[in-house]
Amino acid sequence: MTERVVLAFSGGLDTSVAIPYLADRMGAEVIAVAVDLGQGGEDMNAIRRRALDCGAVEAEVIDAKDEFAAGYCLPAVRANALYMDRYPLLSALSRPLIVKHLVAAAQRHGGTVVAHGCTGKGNDQVRFEVGIGALAPHLKVVAPARDFAWTRDKAIALAEEKGLPIDVSHKSPYSIDQNLWGRAVETGFLEDIWNAPVEDLYTYTANPAEPRDPDEIVLTFDAGVPVAIDGETLTPYQVIAELNRRAGAQGVGRLDMVEDRLVGIKSREVYEAPGAIALITAHQELEAVTVERDVARFKKSVDQRWAELVYDGLWFSPLKDALDAFVAQTQRHVTGDVRMTLHGGRAVVTGRRSEASLYDFNLATYDTGDTFDQSQAVGFVRLWGLPSRIAAARDGRLG
Repeated sequence: MTERVVLAFSGGLDTSVAIPYLADRMGAEVIAVAVDLGQGGEDMNAIRRRALDCGAVEAEVIDAKDEFAAGYCLPAVRANALYMDRYPLLSALSRPLIVKHLVAAAQRHGGTVVAHGCTGKGNDQVRFEVGIGALAPHLKVVAPARDFAWTRDKAIALAEEKGLPIDVSHKSPYSIDQNLWGRAVETGFLEDIWNAPVEDLYTYTANPAEPRDPDEIVLTFDAGVPVAIDGETLTPYQVIAELNRRAGAQGVGRLDMVEDRLVGIKSREVYEAPGAIALITAHQELEAVTVERDVARFKKSVDQRWAELVYDGLWFSPLKDALDAFVAQTQRHVTGDVRMTLHGGRAVVTGRRSEASLYDFNLATYDTGDTFDQSQAVGFVRLWGLPSRIAAARDGRLG
């Protein structure tokens, strides 16, 4: 019986050439699966036709934009997910959703093998294969670039030999991954970490140094989920897309960082994530108003671990499920409005309001109407500092 390979298909050179390559090398039928995560660019139907023209026996295009926004991006907002306190997980968030649809396609089409285009140096090989192992451990996984010493030169030669309908003349100096949550750019001259990014590298964001009027925006949250902009109720996808447009027009969300990859190497990455950075900034501020102090302190460590798990490809893991439950509990009262000014590459919070606010004006004010009993502070301070005073006396006594 002929094996059927389900290929994660992007429509680019590598995955297009992978179709005849896998068919020849494995004697298999290839089913191409392209997932629309709001990445824009080429028409998805054109990508589907290309897969068939390259020899796929079947090709699917799956519109997962709304699913990605609601089921993957919004949980990241509630967890304030920033890997190394900076990276908003735009590639890492998309992989488990792609895996989910690859596994479903294998079930529909009788696939026994799943193929992806990742190399052996990156994080995505882990995200794909650990995810597939969690959802469908019976499926085999093949990565041509890693398993068969696949190179770009070989891909170009095979495309020309087979007469595939793809342009091999243009070679981008960058490796780019993009979706609704943001855009990642690496390789090329960026591999020298002293080189500064050039302006034409960016697509999602305008130059923050250019003069323009600021943009004021009010975000409304319900239980940690953004539900409206400037009073207009929107779907999760619409919220993120609108913030990408408005925050991106102000240059918000540019990141240039050297990050620690899961495989043990450091990698220089340039990111654009205007909507993600604006949303997480606003959400953190609303949490500061509505989440009790000890819960908020503990949640910071949970947020960090959540981001690490997703970055490390452990979306489908018991610990991730447990942390999701904790995060959901903390978000019960994260409801209200946050006003922000978008300008000069920054999203700055200028106001916050919530019926669930823990901020008490009468306790906080220094003016008339202050209800805080300052006389109680004397005893509190003495008791709070008692362990330190005892330790200091001990140290003085023992020299």
